[in-house]
Amino acid sequence: MKKLTLKEKISYGLGDFGNGFMFDLGQSYLLKFYTDVVKIAPGAAGGIFFFTKIFDAFMDPIAGTVIDSRKPGKHGKFRPIMFVSSIILAILTVITFTNPGKTATSKLLFAYITYMIWGLGYSFTNVPYGSLGSVITQDVQERTSLAAFRQVGSSGALLITSVIFMPLVLMFGNPRIGFPVVAAIMGLVGIVSFYMTYKNTREVVTPAENVKREKITPKSIVVTVFTNRALLTLILMTIFSISAYNIRSSLIVYYCQYNLGNVSLLPYINFFTIGCAVLGVIAMPKLVSKFGKKRTAIIGFLVSVVADSINFLLPGNIYTFTILLAIGFIGISIPNGITWAFVSDSIDYGEWRTGTRREGITYSVFNFSRKLAQSIAGLLSGWGLGFVGYVANKKQSAETLLGIKSLLMAYPAVALLVAAIIVAFLYNLSDKKYNEMIKELEARKA
Repeated sequence: MKKLTLKEKISYGLGDFGNGFMFDLGQSYLLKFYTDVVKIAPGAAGGIFFFTKIFDAFMDPIAGTVIDSRKPGKHGKFRPIMFVSSIILAILTVITFTNPGKTATSKLLFAYITYMIWGLGYSFTNVPYGSLGSVITQDVQERTSLAAFRQVGSSGALLITSVIFMPLVLMFGNPRIGFPVVAAIMGLVGIVSFYMTYKNTREVVTPAENVKREKITPKSIVVTVFTNRALLTLILMTIFSISAYNIRSSLIVYYCQYNLGNVSLLPYINFFTIGCAVLGVIAMPKLVSKFGKKRTAIIGFLVSVVADSINFLLPGNIYTFTILLAIGFIGISIPNGITWAFVSDSIDYGEWRTGTRREGITYSVFNFSRKLAQSIAGLLSGWGLGFVGYVANKKQSAETLLGIKSLLMAYPAVALLVAAIIVAFLYNLSDKKYNEMIKELEARKA
């Protein structure tokens, strides 16, 4: 099996670094842009995230079928699509942070259309990038290492964007100018990062000549999911884990502004909490080598559950809040990183079970679950704020402050506990079983 160089691992991780400079903006700040700048009602803003993410979720399998139908070219099968789409995605990211609408209807219509198109661009960037991880290597430890570098890239992007985005926006005075200008700067970083991934990685894993390449249909998508227990488990887990992660990212700016009383605290809290999360990612390969991927993921989930639960029960205090939030981020960063290794393993598992290898469609179906989770997070964030009585740029009632705290801490604690239970009882692909499976696949190819 191919051993990767440090340059290849870093370059692969840069893909998620670039991804984060465009994706994280939408997850962390677009709701704030809609409610406080464009003046869209919180409930309506939540609907934008919910319905557009459902639409995006169905775009991922379409992207997967298009990509799977391609034959590898001079530069591979996945890398060219990934890089070209990243340029388009950067442009679309800027457009989402503009809204020329004058009426409530026109504002909503512009937001829906632009965010739906953005989601399509994201699918054609992220599906080939995620699929790329399965064809770089099949070595268990190398895949775990790749997952760690990918999570470092993702956490690094989240750390930087969380610390500098709002201060840069505020420098412009007018947020209608600040948001798109800063988004353009972030998008440029994203393009450069994807170019480094495109340039310095190679696709070396190919299916055997006798592996079937059947036509992708709705029926084959269903078969792909329900004949692949590992993939189905990841889908169920992701609905809870990603919705918990994203609602935390969306609501922390509201908690700082209203519960803590100072939105200027946001960069400092983000710097400490997300910076600490990198420690979990760094420790991930050693934890996996000792406990295996499955048990390490469960441990990470439970650490986050305990931290979020204590944080919710304690009175609001910037110091305890920040420390416990950091512990929660460390916990969730571990299974989030391992997930990418799980996905690559499930692609091999599907080939082993059925004799058909579908990198693009498997990853896109998994990404479908991520989009579904993101839609749930957007719905809970927007509708949740409306339900608890949030009014933009006004002093909030005690009930509203408690509601913001519940959305930020209580929901993630419950959702991540469910995710841990799903992995513990349903995931059936141990590292030992995976190694045996790969030997059998290699024997088939030979």
